[in-house]
Amino acid sequence: MERGDTVAIPQSFLEELQARTDIVDLVSSYVVLTKKGNRYWGLCPFHSEKTPSFSVVPDKQMCYCFGCHKGGGAVNFIMEMESVGFVDAVAILAQRAGMEVPDAREGQDTRKRRERLLALNKEAARYFHSNLAAPQAGDAAAYLTRRGLSRKTITNFGMGFALDSWDGLIRAMQEKGYTKGELLEAGLAVESRKGGIYDRFRGRVIFPIIDVRGNVIGFGGRVLDQSTPKYLNSPDTPIYNKSKNLFALNLAKRSKAGRLILTEGYMDTIALHQAGFDYAVASLGTALTEDHARLIARYVPEVILAYDGDQAGVKAAQRAIPILNRTGVQVRVLQMTGAKDPDEFIQTYGRDAFQKLLDGSENYMEYRLMQLRNQYNFEEAGDRVSYLQEAASMIARLSSPVEREIYGSRAAEAAGVERETMLAEIKRQRGKQRWKEKKKQERKALTPAMESQPKERQLRYQDVRSAKAEEGILRLAMLDPALLDQLHGLKPEHFSSPVLGRIYQEVRRQWEESGAVHLTVLAQSLSTEEMSLLTGILQKPQVLGQADQAIADYSNLIQRQRMIREMTEDGDLLSLRNRKKLEEL
Repeated sequence: MERGDTVAIPQSFLEELQARTDIVDLVSSYVVLTKKGNRYWGLCPFHSEKTPSFSVVPDKQMCYCFGCHKGGGAVNFIMEMESVGFVDAVAILAQRAGMEVPDAREGQDTRKRRERLLALNKEAARYFHSNLAAPQAGDAAAYLTRRGLSRKTITNFGMGFALDSWDGLIRAMQEKGYTKGELLEAGLAVESRKGGIYDRFRGRVIFPIIDVRGNVIGFGGRVLDQSTPKYLNSPDTPIYNKSKNLFALNLAKRSKAGRLILTEGYMDTIALHQAGFDYAVASLGTALTEDHARLIARYVPEVILAYDGDQAGVKAAQRAIPILNRTGVQVRVLQMTGAKDPDEFIQTYGRDAFQKLLDGSENYMEYRLMQLRNQYNFEEAGDRVSYLQEAASMIARLSSPVEREIYGSRAAEAAGVERETMLAEIKRQRGKQRWKEKKKQERKALTPAMESQPKERQLRYQDVRSAKAEEGILRLAMLDPALLDQLHGLKPEHFSSPVLGRIYQEVRRQWEESGAVHLTVLAQSLSTEEMSLLTGILQKPQVLGQADQAIADYSNLIQRQRMIREMTEDGDLLSLRNRKKLEEL
């Protein structure tokens, strides 16, 4: 994500902020970390993985993922985690450290705009909630009563009612000083063809969407009749992204259960909370995404899928399982009979019966095998073979030999074949999968130069030999910036890689201006991609022993390679001869 703002925050403030921010404590509030050696490791919050590749280095106050190659200091981490720009990330860290951000010349508008939209949503939530006491809300009140919701639950979730009016909310918010543009930007109003605006939510029960920090970021609305759409949700806005938030996670994160129940909708989640299952959440009008899964993995190691029992719910569960598995989250699946969803089940059979369902929920492999079994007619030999092959391929991906044996035996029993036959097929499939992975790794090994390059195409090195020396200079400069004083003749334009030259320029400028180099300060002038590249470079070993000689060697190599490139561009015989001589040096 690129910075959305250009700022001028004093360097002294950023240095103090870095000094007050412990990156291990910061990252630990989002990611479960385990210390190994001088690093902390955890599952990367920026991409899906099962094996931890995200590292935090306390003495350098930086983090880096060896899988997706994102990294940086505390500011970059917050920018990625919270999807905010540099100024907002600094503000979040400053609040955490008990500091007040000095006014920035630019970027302040972005922060104020965000704060304004959050305040508007908060006022809108209050307005909707107060409407439940209005005479026009009789049908809404009756609906909530019919659904068995208590006053306490309604208040706890901040539920409300949007009057069946074209401009009820608009007028109420404009009286509080909010503009037409702000109402549109917050997704609370819609622009008409004639240029006017009208309320997005009308005649609907309202569910405020609250983020984990307690901010109202959006709304969901349910109709009281048979009109469509049944549910209407806020669009994506500067403060709301439905793919990165979960309904009721602000409440569920406080639970001591150590797991989450994932439902398909608002009412299921609310009903579960009222029944005492305070760890229920729901995705927001969209299928489960990778971002949702990573968000879940920050808080719990296990999820129980409590989707509707219809075909759509089954398909949604099948899509969600591999997404959650890739983040390392353990998945169980609830199988309901006699009710279409958790809300109806609890109303029909009660809390204790639902608890028994939870206790008996199947793990994801049992569920997937059962769903696979339902696709085939075992009276047909061809169907049995297809089932066994698909089941074997699925089971072969399990890392545990014990799990492979247990589920292989169950699949064999279901299909009526010998256990040994099924285990042999699983072994064959596993060998096939491992061979494919080996070939993939071998192909990578054939191109070591390419593998040593940045993953982003726009950052690729044209002269790998020179670029490696340029990386070496940056590593040494970050370890001991005073070494830069030995490089008076080396200029950014001498670098073969423009991006490395730019990083060098900023590192050198910070050293010359302040006598120090800090990642937090660099984050103000370098893009997130450049910061990730720098952090990745710093992961490679570099010792300060004989640093003077090393930095001189790196500089000489860069200059030699520059001369070679210039001669190659000339293309004459003399240049080619000189190039050979240079390469021999």
